[in-house]
Amino acid sequence: MWSLLGCLGLASLLAQAQALYFYIDGPSQKCFFEELPKDTLVVGHFKATQWNEQSRSYVENPDMGLFITVDEVFDNDHRVVQQRGRSTGKFTFSAADSGEHRLCFTPTNVPASSGFLFSGSQVGGIKMELDMVIGETSQIESSDKDKMDEVVQKVKDLNARLQDIRREQVFQREREAEFRDQSESVNSRVVRWAIIQVLVLCATCAWQLTYLRAFFIKQKLT
Repeated sequence: MWSLLGCLGLASLLAQAQALYFYIDGPSQKCFFEELPKDTLVVGHFKATQWNEQSRSYVENPDMGLFITVDEVFDNDHRVVQQRGRSTGKFTFSAADSGEHRLCFTPTNVPASSGFLFSGSQVGGIKMELDMVIGETSQIESSDKDKMDEVVQKVKDLNARLQDIRREQVFQREREAEFRDQSESVNSRVVRWAIIQVLVLCATCAWQLTYLRAFFIKQKLT
C-alpha cells in the first residue's frame, strides 16, 4: 500500500483532474488512498501496458486484463466498485459518504516480470496510466449537460438541413411534374397537328383524283 501524495511523485495532481502513472510488478496489486467528500463523482480512464524486451518499451498486450476495486475504508472496507475487464477502459463511482477510499489495480493474465532500469532501480513490468476526474456530481453532470446540449443542437441543425433537402426534393418533383405535363401537352399538340396534316393531305389527294378522273372522262367524250 502506498499514499497517492507520498509515493506518486511522478504524478501531476489537480483539484478536479488527476493524471498519473505508476508501475506494477506483474500480477501484483497496487493501491492508493483518496479522501473524497460526500456526493463526489469519480471518473477514471486507465491504460495498462506491458514491458517488451525486444522493443525495450511498454506495449499493449491484448491478452492482459485488469481487476479494479474501490473500497470505503471508513465503512469497514465496504466495496463500491469491483470491475474486471480489459487493460484499457474506464471506471466510475460516486462517494456515498465522506471519507477515505482505497483504489486498487491488479493486472491479470501476465507473468511476474520487471521492466527497465529507472534512476538505478528496476521498476515493474506493467505500466499503469491513470487519468481521473474528481468533482461534485452536479459539476460533472453540468459538463455532461453542456455536451448533451451541443449534441442536441447539432441534431437540430441536421434535422433542419434534412427539411431543406426534403423541400428541395419536393420542389424538384414539382418541376419535373410540370415539365412532364408541358411535354405531354406539346406531344399531344404535335400528334393532333400531324393528324390534321394527314387528313388535309388525304382530302387534297382525293380531290385531285376526282378532278383528274372527271377531266379525263371529259377529254375522252370529246
